[in-house]
Amino acid sequence: MSSPKQPVLLRAERTLRETGVNADAPETSAPGFPATRMRRNRKQDWSRRLVGENRLACDDLIWPLFVIDGDNKRESVESMPGVDRLSIDLAVGAAKEAIDLGIPAIALFPNTDAGLRDDLASEAFNPENLICRAVRAIKSEAPGIGVICDVALDPYTSHGHDGLLVGDRIDNDSSLEVLVRQALVQVEAGTDIVAPSDMMDGRVGVIRSALEQAGHKDTQIMAYTAKYASAFYGPFRDAVGSSSNLKGDKRTYQMDPANGEEALREAELDIAEGADMIMVKPGMPYLDIVHRLRDAFAMPTFVYQVSGEYSMLSAAFDNGWLERDRAMMEVLTGFKRAGADGILTYFARDAAQYLAQQS
Repeated sequence: MSSPKQPVLLRAERTLRETGVNADAPETSAPGFPATRMRRNRKQDWSRRLVGENRLACDDLIWPLFVIDGDNKRESVESMPGVDRLSIDLAVGAAKEAIDLGIPAIALFPNTDAGLRDDLASEAFNPENLICRAVRAIKSEAPGIGVICDVALDPYTSHGHDGLLVGDRIDNDSSLEVLVRQALVQVEAGTDIVAPSDMMDGRVGVIRSALEQAGHKDTQIMAYTAKYASAFYGPFRDAVGSSSNLKGDKRTYQMDPANGEEALREAELDIAEGADMIMVKPGMPYLDIVHRLRDAFAMPTFVYQVSGEYSMLSAAFDNGWLERDRAMMEVLTGFKRAGADGILTYFARDAAQYLAQQS
């Protein structure tokens, strides 16, 4: 004797009859349920792997590192749990660890001594500045890693802006001259990719021209193409020591968070000026921009999961509100799904270790 049907099944059969579907003889003449059952491909792990559309790999990761002066020195960044500022010797160790984990590149950011910051950002183009010394050490002892260096003046200016101040405004064209000099000393130190993040108009073109004239024809430019005037940068400014110096804000040169079409115009200009790669910053609030740029230009497109995103998630992890590994990988995979070819993330080491455990 068959067991009585549960009320939920009786209601489902009644609904099927009312909609013209025979529950006992599935309709196959037209698409739709029950001929199509999306759950068929989801029911087994091996099947989910076969039909998966996007896969996050170590090859997609770039690990940002903060560098300080000193030897065997490590300083925690209070607003970024688990992130430290590293002296050059420890940064070399981190670069070697990245190679071992399969991370293809690191991005270096300096915490410049306050006494070396001035209105003209003169330390930015000092061939012996902290970043140049770090690049030389890393390329000497860990030559297999790609090194990306930021081209912007905020770690070097006394006022905390990415360009030079003339009166109370950021002067675009005089800033370009300093940015070119900064890029050249970085490349001469061994930097593989210069990444202009300053958002001055024309900076990609003048840097590309200067690199060509100096014989650095193969140096790549990763343009911070769509860098928004975001509320998510605060912890980064703590890490590089510019938060206390910043006078005013950066809305006169960084993009309005409400704008999307403008990002397409920025990308078109950067590509025409000689960018090899384009980037969107921040990440999570701007997935639509990542997708639009990748779709429109078919250029290598990167995204920066910035400090505020990292700190926000880390706080949720530390409080037990989110499951660390699952949430971390879900967010990073979301960048891939949006169209990112690579991701700058402070979770790079953790994600690479997680992927190694799953292999």
